[in-house]
Amino acid sequence: MSTEIKSKINQLLSTTPRGVVLASAWLTEQGYSLELQKRYRKSNWFSQLGRGALIRNGDNVDVLGGIYTLQTQLGLSIHPGAKTALSLLGKSHYLELSMQRCQLFGYQFEKLPSWFKKHGWKLDIDYQSSSFLPAELGLTEYTYKDFQIKVSSPARAVMECLYLAPESQRLVEVYELMEGLNNLRPKSVQTLLEACTSVKVKRLFLYMAEKAGHSWFNHLKPDSIDLGNGKRQIEPDGVYIPKYQITLPKELERYT
Repeated sequence: MSTEIKSKINQLLSTTPRGVVLASAWLTEQGYSLELQKRYRKSNWFSQLGRGALIRNGDNVDVLGGIYTLQTQLGLSIHPGAKTALSLLGKSHYLELSMQRCQLFGYQFEKLPSWFKKHGWKLDIDYQSSSFLPAELGLTEYTYKDFQIKVSSPARAVMECLYLAPESQRLVEVYELMEGLNNLRPKSVQTLLEACTSVKVKRLFLYMAEKAGHSWFNHLKPDSIDLGNGKRQIEPDGVYIPKYQITLPKELERYT
């Protein structure tokens, strides 16, 4: 291997954290041609994780190392959300990663690259793309190993849980998560609620926050939040809540 090629590989290794994926397209943009990438593989500097993705040879890369690449190299807003984010932030006793399930959210029309979908991460990936919240709003930095990724803040994570409810997320379980969020900042919650386009999510969030008796709820300004018009039936044979014009499961309304 020539001195120039060795210099380039040393630069790459010194500027890239361990435990992450290297997207081939990103490497090409950084001046590492496909031919050079092939040489690095033959020289055992890197191994192929999948078509279009490399890892350091012998490196231990898990799903969070893949998410780092989605965010920092491919410019996607895809991030751990819902219960997975709450678990990572220590806000939930539901340990999603140990339960072999990772919930990811991305903005409308964003797709997971094929190498990410096809790789065996040793857990199930649940991915949702939607525009019910702005792509970058309500995210927070999470430090893992030698790098950082963006994950949903607690307030956004609960809203993502509500977005999935009731089809793939039990509302009573979301309420149990809401009960633990007693330190949210009213201004941040207000901003998220005003930006949210899902009437269902907004009504359920306010109902649960009030039911949980959180002090930060009293500092919100519901009049500035568009809660839509008309009734919403979350549970056909449920209990009607006049204040929020929603029909909820009886087990949720009776939950204490």
